[in-house]
Amino acid sequence: METRPYKTNKKILLGQDNNALVFLFAVNALMFVIVNFIKIVYYLSEIPDEFFYRQVLNWLSLPPQADILLTRPWTFISTMITHHSIWQLISSMLWLWCFGYILQDLAGNNKLIPLYIYGGITGSVFFVVMNNMVPVLANQVETAAPLLGAGSAVMAIAVATTTLAPDYRIFPLINGGIPLWVITLIFVAIDFATLAGSNAGIGAGHLAAGMVGYLFIRQLRRGSDWGAWMNRFAVWVDDLFNPEKKHREKNSSERHFYKADAKPFDKKPNLTQQRLDEILDKINQQGYQFLTDEEKEFLKKASKEDL
Repeated sequence: METRPYKTNKKILLGQDNNALVFLFAVNALMFVIVNFIKIVYYLSEIPDEFFYRQVLNWLSLPPQADILLTRPWTFISTMITHHSIWQLISSMLWLWCFGYILQDLAGNNKLIPLYIYGGITGSVFFVVMNNMVPVLANQVETAAPLLGAGSAVMAIAVATTTLAPDYRIFPLINGGIPLWVITLIFVAIDFATLAGSNAGIGAGHLAAGMVGYLFIRQLRRGSDWGAWMNRFAVWVDDLFNPEKKHREKNSSERHFYKADAKPFDKKPNLTQQRLDEILDKINQQGYQFLTDEEKEFLKKASKEDL
């Protein structure tokens, strides 16, 4: 089979081929640059750091106080993509790459962002609940530090990836590879060791986010995709600004019907480059395991042809 580039599926929101991992990296990096650029402006203007924290960072981080949170509901989202420390950003992005890359490889591109959002929001909810419902924490809630960072989101992705393929091996040249579950144990140990001495609500949020990651994959195996509605919404928003939408709709009938001399109910796929492109896009977005038997047979035949 001759190797040739196939038509890619470019989206405004997720970029080339809907690479959710690159999108998350870009969003987190952009937020870090913006926040620290503002901090530099404050520094050059000889404004004390306390004003930067009060006027900028506090409006992006999640407050533990319920009354303040009611006036800043957007912080449920902003907190999971904002990092103040460069080391916090590097740590979160390294682990996100480690587990997110494997998850995309096994389950496709459309699972990563929903998991990231579910994990981040779950961690935030438990952080607030713990700080307002547990007496020992509630007594100190007025002086408790706000929540900032992608820790809960990354924990959800780590547990989800491990639940999906616990025996997946990385570094195969080292004694046959290291099982993914071992890497996850190391990650969890480092995560909670880092949280030692900090607000217990953060640790509770990470545990809850991990449970969400586990349940996400369990439901996916049962045929229920918790992230489907998010993906449909993203496609709808993307199509609003996509100039190719009308062109695709106009030619949709040509893309879904093929002429073939075959017996009734005897599926023999017509080997066309267009059909091959569509199947490769499906693998890229959803994963090989979601192909139908007919699509797998098509790939098998296409590999033997000069297509």
